[in-house]
Amino acid sequence: MAGLKEKLYDKILEWRPRTKKLLQDHSDVVVDQVTIGKLLGGMRGLKSLVTDISYLDPDEGIRFRGYTLQEVFEKLPKPQKSEMPYVEGLMHLLLTGDIPTRKEAEDLVDEFSKRRILPRYVYEVIDAYPCCSHPMAIFSSAILSMHRESFFKKKYEAGINKKDLWDPMFEDSLNLLAKLPEIATYIYAKLYRDGNRIQSNPNMDMGGNFAFMMGKEKPYDDVARMHFILHSDHESGNVSAHTGHLVASSLSDIYLSVSAMICGLAGPLHGLANQGVLMWLHELMDRLGGEDPTEEELTQYVWDTLNSGLVIPGYGHAVLRKTDPRYLLQREFSLKHLKDDKIFKYVDMLYKIVPPILQEQGKAKNPWPNVDAQSGVIQWHYGVREYDFYTVLFGIGRSIGICANVIWDRALMYPLERPKSLTTDMLEEITGIKKND
Repeated sequence: MAGLKEKLYDKILEWRPRTKKLLQDHSDVVVDQVTIGKLLGGMRGLKSLVTDISYLDPDEGIRFRGYTLQEVFEKLPKPQKSEMPYVEGLMHLLLTGDIPTRKEAEDLVDEFSKRRILPRYVYEVIDAYPCCSHPMAIFSSAILSMHRESFFKKKYEAGINKKDLWDPMFEDSLNLLAKLPEIATYIYAKLYRDGNRIQSNPNMDMGGNFAFMMGKEKPYDDVARMHFILHSDHESGNVSAHTGHLVASSLSDIYLSVSAMICGLAGPLHGLANQGVLMWLHELMDRLGGEDPTEEELTQYVWDTLNSGLVIPGYGHAVLRKTDPRYLLQREFSLKHLKDDKIFKYVDMLYKIVPPILQEQGKAKNPWPNVDAQSGVIQWHYGVREYDFYTVLFGIGRSIGICANVIWDRALMYPLERPKSLTTDMLEEITGIKKND
């Protein structure tokens, strides 16, 4: 992997003076205000983190290294006879900021293939879990168990210069990412397929091999590529991304950091939204007897949901103020491959009905659908119908962004994260509440 590592190192040497100058000459420049509303509101919107990997624009959606999602999917190299790009090509882009050539993407495909073999004890860790365990708990533990393989840990204990810590983090990250499809599909086989595992195919790329081990025919390989790319990164302030950053800032290795990230992703307020959408859709279909809906019936159901104090799952976003580009890419795929799917017909009609209703209601800042309104529907169509496993799919994708970010965190020698806390008494003193009393 000399080519990618050398290219990345050149980028690192170019970047370090920029962060050094900002820190030395402009440390006192104010970027944002810390208000009590932000402190007590989960720090939502507080500009307090740095990442060059992705940026979420309220009007444009997510950009990866400055490229819109549409540009990413158009420019990244694709496997032959495939609609979706190599996931490995995305990793190259996130690391270097450059769209890889076909050869560069395929070199990384080959590198992942060489690193895909799991240690025997990882299978034993997975097998040790009871059959009714949640797949995210197993996924996190399987990743955590590979801490003993950490090249970063060995180098740190041997006394490596902190400027060079990115190098073993790079090696560990590639080792981990290459193994995630095997870990995930083995968990799937254990929980949902009576342990009937399909061996990996060393001649396939990450998305293709994942589909192969899941026992799915084309175009599920493109579904996997699309899903992993769309979920790979979303700035660094969401729970999973920030958890990965935070744990890695203590100089924990990538196995500890990604395992912790998976735990954050498993929370119902973060990674479970797509299954919430599917549950709501199935309730709607049951209510209508499984028949093709009319606009009047769907409109009434949406209003009934809102009037009962509930939200429409898959609609709205904390930052975006337009339809999520990740939704639109999945919608385009669905219009081509799922046009006659019963659930997609509901999704298609809701896309036209829900936003005007939410605008009329006037409570939603963003009445448009997000990525979760579509992602679970596609998995369901291709036979992955175990809700709990959807977050594992999310976790594979999000690990790509975490790894790219953490490699750069070490390359730029970012410090341990350690914000300061205040008490409620202190906040009341700041506002004058104590004096008024």
